[in-house]
Amino acid sequence: MEVTGSSGGAAAVGPCARIPAEHMEFIRQVLDRVGDKWSLLLIAVVEAGPLRYTDLQRQVPGISQRMLTLTLRQLREDGLITRTAYAEVPPRVEYSLTPLGRGLHEIVTSLIGWAADHHDEIREHRARAAAPAARS
Repeated sequence: MEVTGSSGGAAAVGPCARIPAEHMEFIRQVLDRVGDKWSLLLIAVVEAGPLRYTDLQRQVPGISQRMLTLTLRQLREDGLITRTAYAEVPPRVEYSLTPLGRGLHEIVTSLIGWAADHHDEIREHRARAAAPAARS
């Protein structure tokens, strides 16, 4: 793909060409946010919502409380999930996808499915790439 000079201008051709240069930094931030591992997994899981915090923690193995809290907060800030707190004793909080988040859900589940389908193949490539480095 060709791009204009290193001045940070818009791409001349390719998928980035239709995006105004002044939007690129924000778009990179959005892609960084929704493309991180915890966001992808939470968007996939919350589709079954509404789900409580502990349900989310159970359905996303390996996520710490800190990362779950941070990621849920960031997904709320971007309008991808909602947080509904109920005035009950004990307090109950549920998370659901917004329409914006549902639009991303199919893409996320496709990406997760692709990673699962190609797990063994990617693992083999990584092992082969690491082997020469280990011999050095």
